[in-house]
Amino acid sequence: MDADLLPIGQFARLSRLSVKQLRHYADLGLLTPAHVDPDTGYRYYRRTQARDALTIALLRTLDLPLAAIADVLAGSTDALDQARRHLETELDRRRRTLASLTRLVHDGLPHTPVHLRTEPTRHVALTREHTEGPADIPRATTAAINRLLTTLTTPRPPELIALFPIDLDDAFTITATLTLPPGARPDPASGIVHTHLPGGTFATTTHIGPYDQIPLTTHALLAWCAERGHPLTGPIREVYLTDPATTPPDQLTTHLMLPIEQEHP
Repeated sequence: MDADLLPIGQFARLSRLSVKQLRHYADLGLLTPAHVDPDTGYRYYRRTQARDALTIALLRTLDLPLAAIADVLAGSTDALDQARRHLETELDRRRRTLASLTRLVHDGLPHTPVHLRTEPTRHVALTREHTEGPADIPRATTAAINRLLTTLTTPRPPELIALFPIDLDDAFTITATLTLPPGARPDPASGIVHTHLPGGTFATTTHIGPYDQIPLTTHALLAWCAERGHPLTGPIREVYLTDPATTPPDQLTTHLMLPIEQEHP
């Protein structure tokens, strides 16, 4: 037997991993024993494998997936950068959640006034963006609106409306529209559609504050409709009345609108 080989128990103590973990990583091909006795099945590792074993232990404490750890052991740092970006996204989501909870603690459950309003049919440019779930809404909404604003020009402050489904599943599509002046048409090559946004009767309320706290006001709107027996047909419209580039987050004004009669924009 090679004197450099360590039995699995001794190697486990050296690498700060359990025997069970070492067997699991070996089965996954992540850390293969240097030698397996053909008669007894005992596993042996070289001391030089301790660095990889300790790296695995370190990266697992950072919640890095095993597939990503395999890439790191193979010499790639892309997996580390991707994990960092994922963690930053999760931290942002947690901060938004904390801010919403703080608002609930201070103000209680939302009871925003709701009233009925008749809206005209609008002549709009329309684009859609797929999302990977509710956490992806800020990115998708921004992408769709920026696509409209960079492709089209309007002679006055743009009237932007985003439409969201009632049920936010694991993946869904949002719609963004920009009201156009009479006779205007988007370039067909841009991929932006010219259509009409139906009018009708809407239950409407106003949200003042950061966009990520809009769900609190949406709750009040949906509760108002449910209490009065209005079917929640959707989609929910968000009408952006202020520019986030020039307006403080706590002063952003957004109209929320829910159709009382079903519509299919």
